Amino acid sequence: MIRRQLLATLAATAFAPALLAAPQLFAATSEMGEAEKKHAEMTKMIGSLSLATSRLALEMASADMVKLFAKFEVAEQETVADILKSMETDKAEGALKVPTDAEVEAMLDPPAKEALAMLKGLNGAGFDKAYIAAQLDGHKKLLVIQEDYLKVGRNREHLSVAKLARGMINEHIDHIGMLKA
Repeated sequence: MIRRQLLATLAATAFAPALLAAPQLFAATSEMGEAEKKHAEMTKMIGSLSLATSRLALEMASADMVKLFAKFEVAEQETVADILKSMETDKAEGALKVPTDAEVEAMLDPPAKEALAMLKGLNGAGFDKAYIAAQLDGHKKLLVIQEDYLKVGRNREHLSVAKLARGMINEHIDHIGMLKA
């Protein structure tokens, strides 16, 4: 009995420094460095254009398959935006906080605002074709952002988001290819 207590005490003493350091090790994985900030900002910026044009496509697309793609893209981009925002604050909730149109437009740079305005001026098959072309361009940019981050990233959560995003982006590029055909 005494021998067991002695062994338990020795084991606890030997592992105490590691146990005390464990929270610091886990905390280091949630810190956002420059690579993480760049990854989040670039993903949000390009994703915001995809979201804005997809919300528009829900109303203006003429082909049912284009509308269906837009529906999936809206859901995905709203989710990614919410996840990236929560990663900035370290506050996560189960409920999805969808970005408003104003929040999405605030993330758009001048060329993105021009592209959105151009799409608003189209209708029918012309809109569908321009929307699909814009989605392909945006998805290719998003893929590069994820792959670039995966080469240098150190934050577990950002790496996980980038890996998941890369898979979805590749699927969407394939889907867009089918829509173009």
